[in-house]
Amino acid sequence: MASKIKLDIVTPEKVLFSDEIEILIARAIDGDIGILPGHTPLVTGLKTGVLKIRRDGEEALIAISDGFMEVQPEQINLVVRTAELPEEIDVERAQSAMERAQKRLDDKKDEKINVARAEGALERAIARIKVSGRNIE
Repeated sequence: MASKIKLDIVTPEKVLFSDEIEILIARAIDGDIGILPGHTPLVTGLKTGVLKIRRDGEEALIAISDGFMEVQPEQINLVVRTAELPEEIDVERAQSAMERAQKRLDDKKDEKINVARAEGALERAIARIKVSGRNIE
């Protein structure tokens, strides 16, 4: 069995990541999934969250929004709405977004609030903060 598998992470704007990795852990629509080289072919939806990758023995984190993952024994393709590496994340902006989303969800008086949209914003902000390495306040 091969010791590495090719991973490509693509957004509508760019190819964020393209390299060989040892393992990928992602949040699929039905729970977390680990992908190793030689994995059985698979197509699944992805939820907003944090991807964990091990490359050359080191772990890396990437924040993603929802999308799809296609797995072949020697290749993983992720097509997601957004993806960010830790160095690309504006932590203060993510913190503000998290606070705004939480406030919207906590304010039950405002019936105009789109709960699904606020929950999505909260999930994205939390993922971005986790990837940045900062603690969530």
